[in-house]
Amino acid sequence: MTVQDIAQDYLSTGRLEALPTGHFIAGKVTPSSDRRMESFDPGRAEAFADFSLGGDAEMDRAIDAAEKAAMHWRQVTPAERCRVLNNVARVFRDQADRLAVIEVVDSGKTLAEAMGDVQSSARLFEYYAGAADKIDGRSVNLGPDHTAFTVREPVGVTGHIIPWNYPTSTFARGVAPALAAGCSIVAKPAETTPFTALVMAELLSEAGVPDGLVNVVTGLGADVGAKMARDPRIKQLTFTGSVATGVNVARMAAPNVTRLTLELGGKSPLIAFQDADPEKVADGAYWAIFSNSGQICSAGSRLILHRSIRDEVLALLTDKARQIRTGHGLGAPDMGAINSELHLSRIKAHVDAAKSRGANILTGGDVTSDADTGKGWFFQPTIIADLEPGDPAVQEEIFGPVLSVQIFDTEEEAVALANGTEFGLIASVYTRDVGRSMRVAGALDCGQVSVNDYWAGGLELPFGGNKKSGYGREKGWEGLDAYTKVKSVTISNAS
Repeated sequence: MTVQDIAQDYLSTGRLEALPTGHFIAGKVTPSSDRRMESFDPGRAEAFADFSLGGDAEMDRAIDAAEKAAMHWRQVTPAERCRVLNNVARVFRDQADRLAVIEVVDSGKTLAEAMGDVQSSARLFEYYAGAADKIDGRSVNLGPDHTAFTVREPVGVTGHIIPWNYPTSTFARGVAPALAAGCSIVAKPAETTPFTALVMAELLSEAGVPDGLVNVVTGLGADVGAKMARDPRIKQLTFTGSVATGVNVARMAAPNVTRLTLELGGKSPLIAFQDADPEKVADGAYWAIFSNSGQICSAGSRLILHRSIRDEVLALLTDKARQIRTGHGLGAPDMGAINSELHLSRIKAHVDAAKSRGANILTGGDVTSDADTGKGWFFQPTIIADLEPGDPAVQEEIFGPVLSVQIFDTEEEAVALANGTEFGLIASVYTRDVGRSMRVAGALDCGQVSVNDYWAGGLELPFGGNKKSGYGREKGWEGLDAYTKVKSVTISNAS
């Protein structure tokens, strides 16, 4: 079946075929428990399936399976790990249409965005397949009396708490390097997007990943997520989500001194100087805030404009925003749905509060629905202009299609505004002045800077934040660091 066939079948029936009905543990879908929860299609605001709510018992079984599998996998040759990971990429591409439709229905994003996520997931496995046989130590010169070297060893069982905004690619960006390094995996997807992780685990098994190496337990964060964070058998925990939840995860993992990678919130700025191309700035801001309905930790949610280009850029951008067509992700809209009714209410509360403060709303500002069906959880593309540095719309992560605009006059003021939040994930600088781009990039307190583009680069670049945006890096060669530990070995040369 083509992607169009799968999509049409779902739109006609409201159901997806052959979804897993339980957790994926030790190489198979376990029988579903009595505790279940409905999963909703955000584009329709209707339940389309249900899934198992796990607890301590399911998580214990998953960690047990991962421990056993890890002992074997760490002994598998790097060349064999490389072969298996490349096979995973092939299987993902073979099943790309099905995976993409599941992600659309589960998350609310557009089919084009979901297809991109699936392809990037396959590419992540290819990238780390190429790294699997290149994880080497180094020799250390201690003089003629000793021979010394280091080795990089797998950490063991790794835990992965997956967010709802990019459930497919975030699963891949943690699982692929962990497998390449010789580790095993226990993953917990978000309760609003449980199915892509389960289906991907099945496909990993089909591709030749040994039983027990990748396990998925669905359920509530307060149950299975907390159990994972507290369990001493989890040697590395990777969490993507809100700052508040990340702090709780770190607190729960602290007694075991569990290694952590935290990818948390963002309030990322696009800074446009007086010599920037207004059309290019408007295009970059459009993509940065309205992709995936703004539900991206790295969304360019703050546009910091030089006063001289303010009117031209905002006129271009407002016109673009007003032409956006929202709708169900399978209907080829420009922008898809908000992931849940709860999150939609949070976005609305942020914007309503800005209105009550007298904010200058250039466009949007309210909930909407699919124009064809009148259903779903949608929010209008929204631009709020001329905000002061301390305004909540500038300081707080809204995590929706809401752009906050600030104005500056000097380079120093622009840097101060950009650095003036508790976040530090990514940033973008628009200018024709190479010297200025280098000065500003160096002054920005964040994990990644792009010049005359937004979030340029792909999976080859390390990704992660500073300040309350978290710590640790994913993707790129640095993405392997979380899943290996360094051992030093020294041998006396004395006779």
